[in-house]
Amino acid sequence: MNITVTHIDTACILLEIDGYRIMTDPTLDNAGQFYYHGYGAASRKTENPAYPITGINNIDLILLSHHQHKDNFDNNGKSFTKNVANVISTKNASKALSGVIGLDNWQTQKIETDKIKNLRITATPAQHHPGWIPEFISGKVIGFIIEFDGQENGVIYISGDTVYFKGIDEVAKRYKIDVGIFHVGSVQFRYLTGFGQYTMDSKDLIKAVNVLNPNKVIPIHHKGWTHFKEKEARLRESLLTNVSTRDRTIFLKSGEPAGI
Repeated sequence: MNITVTHIDTACILLEIDGYRIMTDPTLDNAGQFYYHGYGAASRKTENPAYPITGINNIDLILLSHHQHKDNFDNNGKSFTKNVANVISTKNASKALSGVIGLDNWQTQKIETDKIKNLRITATPAQHHPGWIPEFISGKVIGFIIEFDGQENGVIYISGDTVYFKGIDEVAKRYKIDVGIFHVGSVQFRYLTGFGQYTMDSKDLIKAVNVLNPNKVIPIHHKGWTHFKEKEARLRESLLTNVSTRDRTIFLKSGEPAGI
């Protein structure tokens, strides 16, 4: 089975499984714009996507971890998604966007395709806020388990925007993970909530890896916006020097497919 992953922008990747093309969290705007994410949170985009919106086609499925924040679903991303037949996201997203299949935690959606046998997508819990802040401030977020026949070494897990919390332990209890794709970057809005994190930093990712024990670790969602507070150099140093992560971490080069 031929599986490749290509980083496009932020948490937007193209996952190709024997020709079946899955895109995650479409962010396709160019750099320079300033965005409001809600409840006073704002940031600026600092990097362009690897491909222009016109350079991406034939997407079979979009997995959208959440629709309410522009660093996961920007203006071009929203326009692009309208032309994709299969979109899976949160229940809240399905109410706000037409044609979206909304899943609750642990709910599974089977996808009919001739390219992959018995493709299933399961929503996993995510906590996109510091523990002392209620969920409604940042809104509901999910991650995804991708399953299909022929996976000999485990499933593919995409964390969605999340901090380390007990939901990750539950994922570990339910699934054997082959490839873990993690949203990191240590998102913070210090003028609002101090050093409270809205996504994992490298220390949290290492904790998650020790619990989930994936064969491969792919960090994404860690550069390109001013609200990412852990620099890529620090992330690389932490992951590539830690005994738990150094031999299984894959850093994607934007625009270049990597076999997994």
